[in-house]
Amino acid sequence: MAAEQPNNIKKPLCVGLLAHVDAGKTTLSEAMLYEAGARRTLGRVDHQDAFLDTHALERARGITIFSKQALLETEHRAVTLVDTPGHVDFSAEAERIMPVLDCAVLVISGTDGVQAHTLTLWRLLERYQVPAFLFLNKMDLPGMGKEKLLAELRQQLSPACADFTASPEEIAENAAMCDEALLENYLETGGVTEGNLRALIAGRKLFPCCFGSALKLEGVGTLLDILDKYAPETAYPGEFAAKVYKISRDPQGNRLTWLKVTGGSLKVRS
Repeated sequence: MAAEQPNNIKKPLCVGLLAHVDAGKTTLSEAMLYEAGARRTLGRVDHQDAFLDTHALERARGITIFSKQALLETEHRAVTLVDTPGHVDFSAEAERIMPVLDCAVLVISGTDGVQAHTLTLWRLLERYQVPAFLFLNKMDLPGMGKEKLLAELRQQLSPACADFTASPEEIAENAAMCDEALLENYLETGGVTEGNLRALIAGRKLFPCCFGSALKLEGVGTLLDILDKYAPETAYPGEFAAKVYKISRDPQGNRLTWLKVTGGSLKVRS
């Protein structure tokens, strides 16, 4: 039996950030932490002070090499945010965190559109059955524009990519087209509930898209709101359980085992 959570405890959510190189993924992680109040200052990759790029090589080269995590909170969720490498040479580092994700945010540059590595990441998300949200970044720069980007996403990734910055009526209509039973209910009642949307997203039948500029903090609050409302909710058992997803070494050479607790609790030194 799943352990019941008091109403005042926020539900845990593990979110992975994935992207092709130079899409602005680490900039988005900085913006999400800042917007959620987890950080008082906004770090920048080009200033070599990004919170999640802690290794000297990462700061010198301006790219993420190792996956790292940070904590933030939305209205109803306690979020563990996992930033992953975007460079294809380090894609194994991104893949290893897939089994512990509750959902992922796939970041795509609005100036570049879908890239070859974007398709690789999309196939990995499908293989591991990870629900996906999409953030179209750098929309403040000249590019294809929202409508052409959406058309490209629907053609190259999935027809179920839907603009969640649209009106509630348009979101409901797009969602209803993704599921036959929901379509029948929508035609009868004219409405789609948040629970309906959450179920479609959890089942990878619907992929919410939002647009913005992480560097200018545009659209970041909207992304956090969408995650808060529509990200999957996982029930965890009362007995201790965990998934080990990474082994690393600290500067002193000590072995570190990274795991996601999927039930109960783990005491220090137990």
